[in-house]
Amino acid sequence: MFIRIVKMSFDENNIEEFLSNFHQNKEKIRNFEGCQFLELYRDKENENIFFTYSYWNSEEDLNIYRNSDLFKSVWAKTKTLFNDIPQAWSVDKIVSLK
Repeated sequence: MFIRIVKMSFDENNIEEFLSNFHQNKEKIRNFEGCQFLELYRDKENENIFFTYSYWNSEEDLNIYRNSDLFKSVWAKTKTLFNDIPQAWSVDKIVSLK
């Protein structure tokens, strides 16, 4: 499993546009081949900051998504809304308790 976390910060005037774009595409992203899980989080102290958290079967699956028309269209719109450089982490799950 390959886990990806992306931190994005938006100008407050662009948040609704970001959320609308995300909600229009979230099912397509989640159902993209290789994607097992997708969540969107919002920072409690700075409401301009959002995180996506996704599980992929492999790094290759994530890269296939990142080269897809779906990603290109979503990202083209999203990147115009940022007020800071996005950050991304690829992480390994060490422990999970349910």
